[in-house]
Amino acid sequence: MRSEERQIQGEIMAVYQMELMDRERIARDTIAFWLSTDGYQCEFRAGQNADFVLANPPVGSTGIVRTFSLASSPHDRGSIMFAMRMRVSEFKTTLLAAPNGTRFEVGRARGSFTLHQDRQRPAVFLAGAIGITPMHSIICWASHEALPHRLFLFYSDRKVEDAAFLENFEEVARQNSRFRFVPTITNSVGPRWPYERGRIDAKMLTRHLAELKGPVYYLAGPSGMVTAM
Repeated sequence: MRSEERQIQGEIMAVYQMELMDRERIARDTIAFWLSTDGYQCEFRAGQNADFVLANPPVGSTGIVRTFSLASSPHDRGSIMFAMRMRVSEFKTTLLAAPNGTRFEVGRARGSFTLHQDRQRPAVFLAGAIGITPMHSIICWASHEALPHRLFLFYSDRKVEDAAFLENFEEVARQNSRFRFVPTITNSVGPRWPYERGRIDAKMLTRHLAELKGPVYYLAGPSGMVTAM
């Protein structure tokens, strides 16, 4: 990995040179992408985001700069990961077809969507759809650090197959007694589904959070969900 300064969209930002090393479908229409940091640590705080630029875009293409939350933990050595819902767009179509080894320029991580420092105050995460990505980073990092924060994740999707990182969160919940995972499905779901059903609302939160005092809430998801919350 090599860093340099480059002018992008009128602003100077630090740039890391990285290569696409792997990808995996982690839910219906959702793919995670891993970029190699060539063994170096890419400095960021869990929950932050960065700009991603295709270093050699196809001739005539536009809109090659996109901002994604870093879904991996800062502890992950050798790579960073982001994930996206695959809708029809020039950037996503190009990225989906890109072979391993495709070069990216990645900007310096930024953003304040990070875990608060007061360890006595619980953290309540309300996520919808692909808004789960920064929360995946924060929860994996906090669990790896064995932080004393009590963590609650409410994760809403339309169908089970749309829920990214579902098994990851279940595993973290088994290993970290301070983390409670509450996924919910808004469309019909089979009788074997062991979690919540329906939209996140006051009644659902009360059932799980009645005894909490002064939690800090974190919210990320589609605009309709954010407005409703």
